[in-house]
Amino acid sequence: MHEKTGIDPVKRELVKNALIGICDTMLVMIVRTARSTNIKNTMDFSGALCDAEGRLVAQGLAVPAHLGAIMPALAGCLAHFGDDVHDGDILCSNDPYSGCSHLNDIFMFKPVFADGRRIAFLCLILHHTDLGGRVPGGNAADSSEIFQEGLIVPPSKICDRGRPNATLLRILEHNTRIPQRMMGDIHAQIAALAGAARELVKFALATGTKALRASMADLIDYTERLTRAKIAELPDGRVEFEDWNDDDGAGGAPVRFHVTLTKQGERFIVDFTGTSPQGRGALHTNYAFTASCTYAALRCVIDPEIPNNAGFYAPISVIAPEGTFVNVRYPAALGARGQGGYRIRSTVLGALALLIPDRVAACAGGSEFGIVFAGHNGRDSKPFVHLEFHNCTGQGGGPDRDGQDGGPYAIGNLANVPVELLEAENPVLVEAYAFLPDSAGAGKYRGSLGIVRQYRILAEEATVNLRSDRHLHGCWGLFGGKPGAKARSIVNPGTPQEALAPSKFVRVMRRGEVFRGEMAASGGYGDPYTRDPAAVLEDVRQGKVSIAHARAAYGVCVQAETLTVDAEATAVLRAAVAPAG
Repeated sequence: MHEKTGIDPVKRELVKNALIGICDTMLVMIVRTARSTNIKNTMDFSGALCDAEGRLVAQGLAVPAHLGAIMPALAGCLAHFGDDVHDGDILCSNDPYSGCSHLNDIFMFKPVFADGRRIAFLCLILHHTDLGGRVPGGNAADSSEIFQEGLIVPPSKICDRGRPNATLLRILEHNTRIPQRMMGDIHAQIAALAGAARELVKFALATGTKALRASMADLIDYTERLTRAKIAELPDGRVEFEDWNDDDGAGGAPVRFHVTLTKQGERFIVDFTGTSPQGRGALHTNYAFTASCTYAALRCVIDPEIPNNAGFYAPISVIAPEGTFVNVRYPAALGARGQGGYRIRSTVLGALALLIPDRVAACAGGSEFGIVFAGHNGRDSKPFVHLEFHNCTGQGGGPDRDGQDGGPYAIGNLANVPVELLEAENPVLVEAYAFLPDSAGAGKYRGSLGIVRQYRILAEEATVNLRSDRHLHGCWGLFGGKPGAKARSIVNPGTPQEALAPSKFVRVMRRGEVFRGEMAASGGYGDPYTRDPAAVLEDVRQGKVSIAHARAAYGVCVQAETLTVDAEATAVLRAAVAPAG
């Protein structure tokens, strides 16, 4: 029994799981009823529950980068509506300058009432495929102001006391290139909130609304105490780390991300002072998303059993000076803000690796690859907009294991959409989807391999919008581990028209033209010449490492005829390049 609240641990666990279950139920409804691939298949969404004051209490299956974005967006809505929030309302917004993250993410909040008073808010974030703007998909890296990126929905009511806002719905319908899919997703979002609200009211009445409110407050308090205790177990210290974006999205110079991480007692202070000023493109972030990505990175070294709620954030201070790349001023564009978020993640994790070297892997691979194909299908002239993200090729090598090829990473949790589904719904052919041999950063524990994705256009023409990175700055290794291979973009490979493309572009491609994206591989951990030759041999057998690369990168001599290690030749080669002493 907790000495202050009188809530015993068993009841706390039951309430926590019940609330998470309600959040997950919303997301199951979304998967079953949404129309767009990026939502129903990729699962680019998050669901959560906040208390009556707007503090996060429970979060279901989610994209980790959404971890800290929910409360600022809800606060923006409540700041606008004040007491004008009633049973049957659904608030919505996508305005980054009112607490949201970028225009494609539409946040909806449904206040839930029981026994005549508000007890909670149910929250859903969905990344909608297209909300108009100058470039299909809304992720163009070279947009220079938010007005170019699509429809801005300031804090609004999409339902008012149970009645749908027909005007707002018509505005949404007329500001997308794919209205049927877009509106299907919007109505799925509204329906999922309504269904979850009914379940929450049942649970509240069965539990008692007063007891439920006390349990919510207890969960937040419990999480904060647990988070502080786990942070206190980590070593104190102050470290600095930097990482780089290739550019600002609009052809500018490389962008420096700098962080000073201070661990002091039971607190973390994460200071981005020294990061480059905001640029001309759309890759940068607002403060809410910067904080959210920082929380997600820190989550990697704090007990995963700790609940996701407002208590987790309390011991973490994020400093991001206004006007820098990680806290832009209005009306800067933010449509491709995911790119900045990935670099925030890698920079914070790099600092953590210096502070806690036995807990953090080398830089995760991936070129933060997002691509949109849009146009009209020649069979029926219907518009199509296909959006997909490949945010990670796998974790880097770690203190005790290799990187996981094709695995997830710290702020992404998106599903792998089958190629057949993409091809069935869009006039695009995927000609290659495979690992890239010899690309992983070498180390005692190697990084994960890069991935290639190659597309052929089947429509008469299509607008192609690419947002990627790591063409100039590879994924770093740790403690002697080598960086992974850099990313490449190639148009019409293997033809006289073959050309390297920049990491970010918007261009029209014609029928039969091909785009090949080679995504960056992750970094290695530790000296490659200390890698077990048997592990190198196994990589050769699996086709992940060539015989030549085994020799050049690891000093391991593999006999081609028998696929065995020549132990004597390996020892001689490694001794020849071993550092003196």
